[in-house]
Amino acid sequence: MAEAEFIAQTVTDIHLKAFKMMAWAKYMALTYDENRSITKYVHSTSRGHEAIQLAAAFQLKAFDFAAPYYRDESILLGIGFEPYELMLQLLAKKDDPFSGGRSYYSHPSVKRDDMPIIPHQSSATGMQAIPATGMAQGVKYKEQHGLDDSGNHPVVLCSLGDGSVTEGEVSEAFQFAVLHQLPIIFLVQDNDWGISVTAEEARTMDAYEYVSGFTGMHRLRCDGSVFNEALECMEEAFNYVRDKRAPILVHAKVPLLGHHTSGVRKEFYRTDEDLAKHLTDDPMPKLRQWLINNGIDETELDSIENDAFEKIKRDFEKACAAEEPVVEDVAKFEFEVSPVTDETGVREPEGRNKIVMVDAALYAVEESMRADKTVLLYGQDVGGRLGGVFREAATLAQKFGDSRVFNTAIQEAYLVGSTAGMSAVGLKPIVEIQFCDYVWPGVNQLVTELSKSCYLSCGKFPVQSVIRVPVGAYGGGGPYHSGTHESALLTVRGIKIVYPSNAADMKGLMKAAIQDPNPVVMLEHKGLYWSKVPGTDAAKCVEPSEDYIIPLGKARIAQEASNEAIENGESISIITYGMGVHWALNASKSFEGQVEILDLRTLNPLDEAAVYESVRRHNKCIVLCEEQVQNSFAESLAGRISAECWEALDAPVKIIGALSLPAVPIHLDLEKAMLPNADKLASNIEQLLHD
Repeated sequence: MAEAEFIAQTVTDIHLKAFKMMAWAKYMALTYDENRSITKYVHSTSRGHEAIQLAAAFQLKAFDFAAPYYRDESILLGIGFEPYELMLQLLAKKDDPFSGGRSYYSHPSVKRDDMPIIPHQSSATGMQAIPATGMAQGVKYKEQHGLDDSGNHPVVLCSLGDGSVTEGEVSEAFQFAVLHQLPIIFLVQDNDWGISVTAEEARTMDAYEYVSGFTGMHRLRCDGSVFNEALECMEEAFNYVRDKRAPILVHAKVPLLGHHTSGVRKEFYRTDEDLAKHLTDDPMPKLRQWLINNGIDETELDSIENDAFEKIKRDFEKACAAEEPVVEDVAKFEFEVSPVTDETGVREPEGRNKIVMVDAALYAVEESMRADKTVLLYGQDVGGRLGGVFREAATLAQKFGDSRVFNTAIQEAYLVGSTAGMSAVGLKPIVEIQFCDYVWPGVNQLVTELSKSCYLSCGKFPVQSVIRVPVGAYGGGGPYHSGTHESALLTVRGIKIVYPSNAADMKGLMKAAIQDPNPVVMLEHKGLYWSKVPGTDAAKCVEPSEDYIIPLGKARIAQEASNEAIENGESISIITYGMGVHWALNASKSFEGQVEILDLRTLNPLDEAAVYESVRRHNKCIVLCEEQVQNSFAESLAGRISAECWEALDAPVKIIGALSLPAVPIHLDLEKAMLPNADKLASNIEQLLHD
């Protein structure tokens, strides 16, 4: 048998498959561009990147995980999606398999038995690197703890454009992946452009050179426009990670043949010379010539191209005729339904001593970890050496081991974003941001990756994540250790916000948060942790039973007013949470029987029914918070109360909070002047009761 004939019989199946899919990608791009009035939603195509993308896709197994980016259309074709399915997303149709018409083209979320798992993918460049590394972290964790005995050795593929490697969060992902030797491939597709910014303008080195500084990261280079070279490179990369269980970076040089996106067209900023240069590296003609050189007749290749042209035409016509989304479904999938619907267990068991809030949280986490191996805790200083700066994780590492409770670097973005990947792998991560004033680096991941995942994946990928954030001012903590920023967090839809005021609620709410399939931010007032602040003894409670749990979104009356005061119109409702509950308890001592205190406990979902019932019961209301008042959650809630209860109100809703200043000052007298307290609240109660 001649060598060419042997190669044609044994090698070209995968090459012919690649050629067919390159033809699909080519005619998809041409069709989209020729029908711009129909393909009106912004999109990118994979033209120029097809060879490396298909080479990577052909290595992925159904038990693997992937995090592609918005130009990775050919990866999706390579793992088995039909052009028609992708077109449904392009046109935002009802049966778009990823988002039901909610998200952009080539923004997948995949949970099929015959394909790798791909959680919700966002548009933000480089942001997928952290959730992808979280998936690899989860894969390793499950292997370490006997939670995956399949022996399959899953690999995570994280695909990036070269411009995104300049992002700081990509560095956090590289650092964590190499430090913990995680099974992940970072595939960097380098086309020399970041929209209109050239490589020369954006960087001093490419990704291959850059990653050399991350000691222990293996790396490969290839010409990503040559399918054979790309295939060999990706086979080597996948084999390395499956065998070594360690990270690798692949730097693939590719041309950019299409537009950056349909909205930023190549002719806006690229010269004819540049476009012609990139065209010489078109992967499809290169593969076509290789096939001809290895015995494939040109007529067969022409037939493949013609079939592709006809198929794309048919699929596009079919997609255009497909059903539009049902408008009434627009609000579906913000949250996955929680299994916790009722308060159960014993809140005050007989014979138990009172405990402080920090211990209630500790016991809740410990009991949850003991009951479920998929629960783990990590963050700065929570490991065995310290057990948290507030001792909130004391003894946990000793009890469960350093692989379940461990320290991380100062990487708030990684802490938050990695939970999306851990959740996709089937784990229940708990992470801690050490102080609320340092939450902001993590907000990017919270907004971009966690909050939108359930909604944009049509419920396929809710993110099960508990993010613990110590908050609040007491005793001169100063401007970077005293903030409580619930209002900013509450503008982020798709996350839940919990704010307990006492030990019993802390334990019951923490248990519910750990079981909740959605992202939960636990705002924990460090001034209540130990009840060392005067007037906070009520935060200590008898420890509830191990099975005690409180559903999120249920307020609690922390103090009732007397029936006599209510009937005489001499009562008032204080709507509050956290430290506000204790200011209210102390202030109300001067108004015996006249003050009802409603402890919200959860700010989202909010128990609005309980709020309105309380206001209508008393006809006068104070909304009390620790935050700066202007543009706050408290101000928003007061507006809703005024709108819903205006017929019942005998006076305008009063809002009490901190002065609207940029930060909490460190001097004790200045701190006191800025913040609410029981005395200030008492003056307002007096005024409102006697107006």
